[in-house]
Amino acid sequence: MEYVIPTPPQASLAVQGSKARFPVRRIFCVGRNYEAHAREMGNDPDREPPFFFTKPADAACDTPCTLPYPTLTNDLHHEIELVIAIGKGGSNIAPEDVAAHIWGASVGIDLTRRDLQAEAKQTRRPWDWSKAFDLSAPIAPLKPITQVPSLTNGRIWLAVNGDIRQNADIADLIWSVSDHIATLSQGMTLAPGDLVMTGTPAGVASVTEGDVITGGVDGIAELEVTIGPRA
Repeated sequence: MEYVIPTPPQASLAVQGSKARFPVRRIFCVGRNYEAHAREMGNDPDREPPFFFTKPADAACDTPCTLPYPTLTNDLHHEIELVIAIGKGGSNIAPEDVAAHIWGASVGIDLTRRDLQAEAKQTRRPWDWSKAFDLSAPIAPLKPITQVPSLTNGRIWLAVNGDIRQNADIADLIWSVSDHIATLSQGMTLAPGDLVMTGTPAGVASVTEGDVITGGVDGIAELEVTIGPRA
């Protein structure tokens, strides 16, 4: 196949215990999937089904890393999330069949330009400008996983400069991994290489230049991200 411009590099993530890498096709993010976080953002978690937004594949980047403070914002927020890697595609997947489609899992941060998101909400515009910017999804090396029960509980946490800000359990997910991936597959045909960021618990807050973010999901992965000077 001949292309009219150079082929873009394949986005990918590191894999625990391997030199091989996981190719990233798309990144789906689940909104408001922890009750306390939904409430801290001014929403009622009892009244809405799961909803999704996306980030480009090359928003994903390996950790540990140093990321530049992004442009166009003065209110950069951290959102720690369990990340699911899809290894087998499909559509209209039943919740009880989701396990067969999961290749692995990790922990990542949905970095958010909160001031741009607030403006988008106020003007009823898409969130893309606030969520889908360069390097907005730092993710720890993926851990191969074959059983969904290992994704039903476990502490999820985030600290900034050693101070805990987010501290919950993935058992607190409003929509479980099986349920929201099944729902996602009703509207989009999932494919190998897709990532699903499963929502963040309460405690989101701003970070600034020089801050060191650490976080993890017990038994799965931990990460470290340093916020560098402005881009």
